[in-house]
Parts: sequence; structure tokens; C-alpha cells
Amino acid sequence: MTSTRRDGDTWDLASSVGSTATMAAAARAIASRQDPALFNDSFAEQLVRAVGVDAITRLATGEVPPGDLVEQVWIDVAKIRGRFYDQFFLDVAAAGVTQVVILASGLDSRAYRLAWPAGTMVYEVDQPSVIEFKSRALAELDASPTADRRVVAVDLREDWPAALRAAGFAPALPTAWSAEGLLGYLPPEAQDSLLDTITALSAPGSRVATESRPNPRPGQEEQTREQLDRMSARWRARSYDTDMAKLRYFGERNEAEPHLAGLGWAMTGDTIRDLLAANDLASLGADEMRMGDMRYVRGILTR
Repeated sequence: MTSTRRDGDTWDLASSVGSTATMAAAARAIASRQDPALFNDSFAEQLVRAVGVDAITRLATGEVPPGDLVEQVWIDVAKIRGRFYDQFFLDVAAAGVTQVVILASGLDSRAYRLAWPAGTMVYEVDQPSVIEFKSRALAELDASPTADRRVVAVDLREDWPAALRAAGFAPALPTAWSAEGLLGYLPPEAQDSLLDTITALSAPGSRVATESRPNPRPGQEEQTREQLDRMSARWRARSYDTDMAKLRYFGERNEAEPHLAGLGWAMTGDTIRDLLAANDLASLGADEMRMGDMRYVRGILTR
């Protein structure tokens, strides 16, 4: 049973906000089968299988076609999102950045599947149960990291900078940070705190990648809730009890891109709508949630 988000709540990869990481991995598995030249995550399907939620597994493996549970446009968004972050990390590696931090790493497998240069340290930060599960699942697949993978098993609501330093993180080195699919699951003040902390821990020349969602127009949040409710009803019809609207924090917040720019990051980015069009992928149509206006952004710390 999904409950409304609250301070101090907990989850695993089959429940609450943790299930969104598993659903995202299922979308990556389908995206990888459909268009491996654009995006390819060879571990996504296997990790979804390991989590063991029947409805999500059947979607990831192709037993249930995506149109029954997830519209094709969401698979196309997974393609461009996956490619954006893959390219971000490949670019920072080519630029000589050897310290990488993946926040709320979930079922992200980039420490295992990207071609990292020798000496690259990839820090994965997530709740202890999530870190332990993924490490065990990938070990059972005989997968080996392609970088110096360092796990930081800590909740982002706790003193994660201290845990990161304890794992060997060096604030004096330029760092590449990712906060993928994370900010909407944080209260507005926690989002700002996270971005402020990233900046405080970053040496000049550090890089960052995340999403920047525009604030809602009047009445738009109610439309978003209604669309999330329709999506949840599809999953419940497949015997998976979820309530997606209860997993998000709604309300006004600082948009991430201008907030980071104000902290000294030189930001660039593209909207989801533009990236879909650039790759000849599906249109978002009416787009009640204004997903098309969200920007995938990246920046370099110039101070």
C-alpha cells in the first residue's frame, strides 16, 4: 500500500518512491530493446527481474506491451533521458574529471556499463537497503564495475556529505554530479539544500546534471494529479498497488536551472519536447503534466 510522503518515511525498491526506480529501470529495458543505437542499458531488465515485482517485470521483459501500462512517449522519454546522462558522464570523463557522484543511484548501472577511464572513482549514494540490493544483484550476475565504484549507503535526509567524505570523496577535486529523476521527490526546501550542498562540495571546474521543471500554471497541478491517478489505476488493474500522486511533492519551488546559475554554475540544457523532436521520437501531445517543458540541464562551476 502506498502512503503519502512524509518526513522520515522509508522504502525499498518494490514500494513507495523506491518503486519509481524500478519502473524507470523497466522503461530503460524497453528503450534499450527498441532503440539500442540511441540508448542501451544492458543491466536494466535483469535488475528489474531481481526486484521481483511481477507487473513491472512483465513490462520490462516485454511480456506485457508498454501500451497497456505505459504510453510509448514515456519510453521515448526514457531513451532521451538515458542518453542525456550517459553523454554527460562520457563528456566529463573525456574532460579529465575522475570523481563522479551519482545521487539517489537506485538501479543506475553506469558504474558497470560505461567505459570509464582508468582511475575514475564513481560514488553511488542511496539508502542502505537499495545499495545492498543492487550490489548483491549485480554480483550474482557476475558483473564487475568498470570504474572504482564506491558505495555510500546513506539516506539523503541524513548527513550524506560526511558519509561521502568517509568513503574517500575529495572536495578539492573537480566532481561530476548527477541528480537524475530526484528533485520532484524532495520537498522544495530539501531540493534547494541539496543543490546548495552540491555547490559547497564542488571545486571549480566541477560539473552537474539534473532536471529543471517549470513551476505549475494555475490549475495545472490538479491536471497532473489526475493523469498520475489514471496511470496508477492501470497498475492497480495489473495487481500492483501504487498511488503515484502521493509520491511527489507538489507546490511552488525554485526551478533548478536558475537556482544553480545563481550559485555560480554556467548552465545549458534542452527541453524534453525539443530532444524528442531532435531524435524523431513521439510527441507529448496535450501534455497535461507539462513534461515537455522540463529541461535536462548540465553546468560547469565557474567560481
